[in-house]
Amino acid sequence: MSKVIGVLLADDHPLLRNNGLPVRVLALSAYDEDRYVRGMLEAGAVGYYLLKEEAPETIVAAAKGGGGYFSPPVAAKVAAWARGAEPAVAGLTDRELEVLRLLARGWDNRRMAKGLTISERTVRFHLRNIYDKIEVHSRTEAAIWAVRHGLGEEDRTA
Repeated sequence: MSKVIGVLLADDHPLLRNNGLPVRVLALSAYDEDRYVRGMLEAGAVGYYLLKEEAPETIVAAAKGGGGYFSPPVAAKVAAWARGAEPAVAGLTDRELEVLRLLARGWDNRRMAKGLTISERTVRFHLRNIYDKIEVHSRTEAAIWAVRHGLGEEDRTA
């Protein structure tokens, strides 16, 4: 099942919605990225287990138990969100976040290099890492991603 279909199933599957069944969704995933965890929880999942982190017996017990359950890495994220902590943005380093914010402001590589006092080659290195981590293929996609995740909202004239 794809990541998107899983969220749609939890949120709006006709068998669940139309029959009024008392169904509680426990998400089972190989992905621990914030967007997937948030998506499933917003869609109504009562828990989120990472398949690579949990023994099958633990997952079966959670499904039978009826409560909200989370793999330890996911529980840490949810606790941080509850405390109001800013979630890690796709595992980006502080420097990558700086580069991405400047990209979202429309800065070219030369301007970023000068502003951050690094070489243009280093800017390109950071951009390649950013593209890999946020799963995009171009500057435009990265800039759109940054704005959607609240990273491009500072002064754009700087």
